[in-house]
Amino acid sequence: MKSAENVTGYGKSNSPRGSVARKLVFLYIISASGLLIIATVFLYGVLIDSLKKEDNRFLVNEIHVLRVILQKRPDNPKNIEEEVKWEGTAFQFFRYYARITDEKNRILIETPGLSSIIPASLFPPPYGVEENPAKGIKQRLRDGRTYILMSAWAGLGRSGIKKWLIQVALDISYEDAVVADYRRKLSLVLFLGILSSAAAGSFIAKKGMQPLEEITKSVQQVTLNRLRERIGTIKWPLELVSLASAFDDMLGRLEDSFTRLSQFSADLAHELRTPINNLMGEAEVVLSRARTSGEYMQVLESSLEEYRRLSGMIESMLFLASAENSEARIDKSLFDARKEIKTVLEFYNVLAGEKGVETTYAGQALLYADRILFQRALGNLLSNAVRYTPRGGKIDISVRQSDDQSAEVGVSDTGSGIEPEHLPRIFDRFYRADPSRSGYSPGTGLGLAIVKSIMDLHGGTVTVQSLPGKGTTVTLKFSPAN
Repeated sequence: MKSAENVTGYGKSNSPRGSVARKLVFLYIISASGLLIIATVFLYGVLIDSLKKEDNRFLVNEIHVLRVILQKRPDNPKNIEEEVKWEGTAFQFFRYYARITDEKNRILIETPGLSSIIPASLFPPPYGVEENPAKGIKQRLRDGRTYILMSAWAGLGRSGIKKWLIQVALDISYEDAVVADYRRKLSLVLFLGILSSAAAGSFIAKKGMQPLEEITKSVQQVTLNRLRERIGTIKWPLELVSLASAFDDMLGRLEDSFTRLSQFSADLAHELRTPINNLMGEAEVVLSRARTSGEYMQVLESSLEEYRRLSGMIESMLFLASAENSEARIDKSLFDARKEIKTVLEFYNVLAGEKGVETTYAGQALLYADRILFQRALGNLLSNAVRYTPRGGKIDISVRQSDDQSAEVGVSDTGSGIEPEHLPRIFDRFYRADPSRSGYSPGTGLGLAIVKSIMDLHGGTVTVQSLPGKGTTVTLKFSPAN
């Protein structure tokens, strides 16, 4: 047993999609957050790298100063003592320590308290006398303070035979505190930036979707009685111009279709009312009193003619309805036009002979079309020509093959012709130029509409030339085979 969901046609496939505005906000937040994270990580990395370079540069410079003093003034301990013992105490936010030992690791001089703070064993291997120090090591001690340690050998005096070991240390605990504070501030900025990007994204998405909301309001104003409304293309952003234009085109097609449908319904009601009224009138008259069998037979024969007319009208309308289906397919093939025209003429020559109308045929061509539909189109043209051509008139059928292999079939008569004001509408359903053709037997008014539909199915054209009182020429042009 099918579930109610399947029966009603509502399921997951019909569930509403996510909001475009929400998706835009989400994408905006993701992109903005990504950029903010990249920027904060970059700035944090630059700060850490700059501090590290500055710290190492400071220690390298101190080792260089001590090397110069030991090399140029080895006999002046005052300069060395001042540089080692008291240089580090001059700084406010960090301390600098130094120690000088001989080759046997005996301490010659050091910053007061250094031995209790940083044992000599924690320092990295020293750079050689001729090497330029580049980078120290970072060490966190048990007291929680952080230091950068560096060591290097220095030659004593100009001869440089004796070597003394220089060990320097820089307390960067204050820098760590600054970096931690900077990290907290960056995190706060990142958090506030993401919130701001969410707010900005929501505002931007709302403003960006506003034209769509306005288009929606404009569309909602279009009703059955206001199909002439258009949303226009001038005030919309470039991205929505094509949408607005396509919607206006759709409204134009709907308006045209609705107008044609309304006119068709009115014409159909008018056309059906006449034969039905005739049938009802005849039946009422017959039933008003007793009739002979001959009178009943006469009424039945008259009714049969109306039935045939109604049947033909219904058949024509069904054909037009199927021809207007965008998925309608026709069976095209390449055939000799002369043979098919001859087949159609065999039937209409009888009708033409009864009215004293001569028919002729000339020309040769290969047609790429549906045989049955071609015969029907040609039959409708011949039917009109025979109906509106007086006795002693003539109907000519001509065929010619163009240079591009397209084919033209023309039907000319010497009938009553059509007034110029009626020519634009002769292919409309149920339209008849009655004022100029009132002297001829009426048809359903669907013949030329069927011809037009057949040519549209073939991708061809139909044209009419007519002079009142002299005749009419209808030309069918079929496209060449692909």
